[in-house]
Amino acid sequence: MKKGYLAIILHAHLPYIRHLSDGDLEEEWLYEAIIETYIPLLNLLENLEAERVPVRIGISLTPPLLNMLEDKTLLKRFKKRLEVYLELADKEVKRTERTYPFNETAQLYKNNLLNVKAKFEFFQGDLIAPFKHFQSVGMVELLASAATHGYLPLMDLTPNCQKAQIVQGVSEYKRFFGVDPKGFWLPECGFSPGIDTFLAANGLRYFITDTHALLHANIKPRYANYAPIYTPGKVAAFGRDQESSKQVWSATEGYPGDYDYRDFYRDIGFDLDYEYLHFILEPVGSRKMTGFKYYKITSSSDYKEPYYPATARAKAKLHAANFVFNREAQVNYLATITDRPPILVAPYDAELFGHWWFEGPIFLEEVLRLAANSSVLELVTPKDYLEYHPTNQIAIPSASSWGYNGYNEVWLEGSNDWIYPHLHAAGWHLANLAAQKDLPQSKQRRLNQAARELLLAESSDWAFIMKTGTFADYARKRTKEHLANFWQLTTNLDQPLNDLVEKLEKLNPIFPEIDYRIFA
Repeated sequence: MKKGYLAIILHAHLPYIRHLSDGDLEEEWLYEAIIETYIPLLNLLENLEAERVPVRIGISLTPPLLNMLEDKTLLKRFKKRLEVYLELADKEVKRTERTYPFNETAQLYKNNLLNVKAKFEFFQGDLIAPFKHFQSVGMVELLASAATHGYLPLMDLTPNCQKAQIVQGVSEYKRFFGVDPKGFWLPECGFSPGIDTFLAANGLRYFITDTHALLHANIKPRYANYAPIYTPGKVAAFGRDQESSKQVWSATEGYPGDYDYRDFYRDIGFDLDYEYLHFILEPVGSRKMTGFKYYKITSSSDYKEPYYPATARAKAKLHAANFVFNREAQVNYLATITDRPPILVAPYDAELFGHWWFEGPIFLEEVLRLAANSSVLELVTPKDYLEYHPTNQIAIPSASSWGYNGYNEVWLEGSNDWIYPHLHAAGWHLANLAAQKDLPQSKQRRLNQAARELLLAESSDWAFIMKTGTFADYARKRTKEHLANFWQLTTNLDQPLNDLVEKLEKLNPIFPEIDYRIFA
């Protein structure tokens, strides 16, 4: 037996964005994530499988992301957009051919895009199937999550909405993966007492939350956050390890801020002539990120020096070795003061690796390789830990999140607090409608679409975007549109609205098997 466990968990999520028209800027969030995060993640898992490295990692793929990854319209648009990126890559290789090291970086981007195209064609556009494969061979455990990433603690006044988010999230997991989930990713690691009863009712065995959820539990946890606690609902709560999180997340102390790494914000979409870039900036017609970036972070000022890919790659491997060394040091110390092997839970947004931190996939692959061969650490998922150690302390975790300051203020403050009276009113109204018996099929179909609209309005992404101020108008627009659709569908059920129902089913076809009675 190793001295301790390391549980790395990646949370892959994007808000559900699917417009009838092509070329909307927000849809590109999906395309960027496929190119920069999801396919690189599959690549590193393929590499480790080919080397027969005994890897174990948890990955949460949320229902909005899964529904977008199976959407034929979005996948067709992605292929079209990928060709545009490849056209830009050819132009950039030619433009920089006499400029070192820019040409080396341009060639790297072109090769990355060619790899994405080859992998996308190899998988025949199905990026969900390889994740199922890695789960089937035991390298990955896939976690379920809430239906639209609704922030559950702020639904305490409408527990039927908390339940619906969890029930629909589990249902979608079963639809995509054909098995029952054991773990659940709480959106934003947001927990409040009572949520665990809905998790238990849906057969879930554990969830991930932040450190202080355990440390501030109603009973002091014997092992702090280095072992889970069971809630009264008999679901295990695993707390985030602060040290491993800080080394990766911190803007000032974390690895991604190293000056040799590629700068995220310096992009040719803002540097080069509009006419040169017009084909990739249209049809929106505004400046935007292209993914072609030639400078390293360099310093905390606006001064930037050229990016050197080989140097950055070597630094990522060095940081990976340091990360594993530090986790081993943690475990070696903790093993001297505890009577069971400690578990270090290291959860991260998947999009950090590749999208925000370009070298992140290199770092993650090396971490998994080194940890798998460690004499101190064993790579596990929380489910594995519970099989090893089924007896754990019972306590009630504190209300908490992994957001700024650890509680609700990101999703409940001056820019976004107006949404909650509307969401609560809709939740109560749908609860009453869901309690009605023997409704005709036409009304059930209508209420199914109303349930989709309410779930989409509840997405935590809209409140988060309003808080950050970027794309805030879009977030407000989406919230208002879904709520308006909801009330139009539910205000007078005797008024025939077949055309509206059909229109909204085409516009927002998420959750094809939804049953509005989950809101009862």
